[in-house]
Formats: sequence, C-alpha cells, structure tokens
Amino acid sequence: MTEIDYNALTKALSSRRFLPQVFDTAAEAKAAALEIIGTKSVGIGGSATVRDMKLAEALQENGNEVYWHWLVAKEAKQAARDKALMADVYMCSTNALTADGRLVNIDGTGNRAAGLIYGPHEVIVIVGKNKIVNGLDEAIDRIKRETCPTNARRLGLDTPCAKTDQCHDCRTSARMCNVTFILEAPTRPVKAFHVLIVKEDLGL
Repeated sequence: MTEIDYNALTKALSSRRFLPQVFDTAAEAKAAALEIIGTKSVGIGGSATVRDMKLAEALQENGNEVYWHWLVAKEAKQAARDKALMADVYMCSTNALTADGRLVNIDGTGNRAAGLIYGPHEVIVIVGKNKIVNGLDEAIDRIKRETCPTNARRLGLDTPCAKTDQCHDCRTSARMCNVTFILEAPTRPVKAFHVLIVKEDLGL
C-alpha cells in the first residue's frame, strides 16, 4: 500500500468498535500501551513487534505479571501460553490490517487466535505501517509471502516456505498456516480492543 490515509483507517476501525490510536513513532505507542496496561497482568502472543519494542522488559521493570512463551524454556512454553489467556490484558501485533479496518492473521499454534477472540477482556494490538494493506487478498498474500516464511526460518521449522519464500500449501507437521482468521470486530467477551497504529515499519 503506497499511501495510507490514517484518518480513513481510524474511522473504519472505530466503525467496527475497535479503539484506534495513531502514533508517529514506536516509542510513543510503547508509552501509550504501558499507560493502558497500568498495573494489570499481561499475556503476550508471539510478536516480533512486541519484542523489538522491548515492551515485556518495560512491564517487568514496572512490576507487572507477564506471561509470554518467548521468555521461558521449551518445557514451560505451553504453560506460559495458557496463563497468557487468563491475564488481564492480551497484547500482540497483527499480520495485516486492511484499509477498511479488518485484522487478518495466520497462526500455527492458535494461542494468538484464542487470545484475540476469546481470551482476556482487554486487548492491545500494535501494528506498523508495513502491515497495512488494501484488502483481504493482499493481506493473505502478504502473510504467506513475508510473514510465514520468515517465522518458519526463525523457528527452525522444516517447511517448504522456509526454503523457497513461497507458500506450497504444505501438509507437514511443522506447517505455519493452520489457522487463518479475520477479525471484523471485537467479539463480545472483549470489552476494550485497542489498535495502536505506528507510522513506522514494525515486525514481520
């Protein structure tokens, strides 16, 4: 997407009952996220955006309870995923955000899908401008072309896309594309769904 109309995007998100804010920098979005969270416990989904913004470290320094499977040993990852779904706030990014205000994601494990759809009652999604696309077809194409292959290599998964940068609709046990979901609006269990948009490239 060459030119982003942030006013139109926030209006589209608001019409869907999301709570959007736009920031010039990741530092400003980080400060806003920390203010929203306050002293609450936080569950985090797999997110290069959250990692790069060092939000988990800031929360721990503030004394918040943080549940994130990226912070623990392999044998403790499932327990961390489970606890994240019981936190006060769930935080992650999104793989793509359409110009008409829909959040599009593809998951391998599904914990992020659960957190965004039926997890904590408050959600914070942070999205860089590189993830804003025109529509659903572009969103899926972006995720399968850029996000999944890069994540597969990061995780050391033996998938065709990790080798070729192209989706092969594989049937391997390491497949990244097990759950594809589109958030048209917050689900009823979620009482406040914040979408923090950053005018910088962030994450994958």
